[in-house]
Amino acid sequence: MSSLFTEEICLSKRHEEIVSQRLMLLQQMENKFGDQNTEKVSQLQAAETAFQRNLSLLKDIEAAEKSLQSKIRPHPPPEVVSLETRYWASVEKYIPKWEPFLLRQAPYPIGVEHQNEAENTILNEA
Repeated sequence: MSSLFTEEICLSKRHEEIVSQRLMLLQQMENKFGDQNTEKVSQLQAAETAFQRNLSLLKDIEAAEKSLQSKIRPHPPPEVVSLETRYWASVEKYIPKWEPFLLRQAPYPIGVEHQNEAENTILNEA
């Protein structure tokens, strides 16, 4: 009987050792999990800060690019702007006549007999 009692005591001590090791491991796991969460939060904050910094840098680069482009290509003189405006107005006027030809749905819109008329129209508009 005493051997059973001794064995019971040994098993009880062993059980207490295992339970204390388990508690210690659980505590370590909780600490590690807390450290991982803290690290994740820190990484997310660093990523957000980097993202905002990159956006700011991108805006600065775009602003600098626009500034440089405006310096490279100065505004054209008023005569050129006027010519360009009249040119596009003329193009828009003749698009309906030329569109079927350009889409290969009709023959050349200005025949030989109308060519002088078209030239006169263009010269009169200029």
